[in-house]
Amino acid sequence: MFNTIEIDRNNLTVMGVKFSDLKTFESTANALGSNMFEGYKPTSKGIEIIRNYIMGKISLSELVILARNSLLHIASTVKGV
Repeated sequence: MFNTIEIDRNNLTVMGVKFSDLKTFESTANALGSNMFEGYKPTSKGIEIIRNYIMGKISLSELVILARNSLLHIASTVKGV
């Protein structure tokens, strides 16, 4: 089953996250689509992180750290730790 997300091409937003240009918007939307096909469930925060990586505002190392921290938070929530 596929999940849908809110994409507004006219306002360049994905799930309410604003993009400054069409290229970054499309790159992020394509990355999200590919990852959603593999089971990723995007959040607004996750979209902001992907956008910032594509725009060069954060490095690959920072992206990995943010993703790891997010996974640790999810795991602790699921385990009730």
